[in-house]
Amino acid sequence: MNRSLPPLLAIGAYSGTGKTTLLKQLIPLLKQRQVRIGLIKHTHHDMDVDTPGKDSYELRKAGAEQTLVASDRRWALMTETPEQQSLDLRYLAERFDADKVDLILVEGFKHEPVSKILLYRPRSADRWKTCWIGLWWR
Repeated sequence: MNRSLPPLLAIGAYSGTGKTTLLKQLIPLLKQRQVRIGLIKHTHHDMDVDTPGKDSYELRKAGAEQTLVASDRRWALMTETPEQQSLDLRYLAERFDADKVDLILVEGFKHEPVSKILLYRPRSADRWKTCWIGLWWR
């Protein structure tokens, strides 16, 4: 696996501004141009991608620090982080295989110092403190 980091481009905005809407339109356009996309999505909510009652869920809840679930079509690695204070975007990006993605799009992480497209709504414009490279609004 190649550990060089693909470029990151964040879509930054406050909740409800349209980050997911933009990404749902942008990703197919990039795919048409043969750009292989990775995606990091930040959430402030407690989330679980596993399904209660399934073996993988039960084994993870039994105490596995990391659980990798694999099928012929995809695999997912879940890592427990009970003491982690804040997420490190670079660390997360380094989990990607640079041989499989050309660009990592980031939804959220609006305060990280990475290139980003700022989604603008008048009520939130004065809250931005970081640099941004573009605007999109609907």
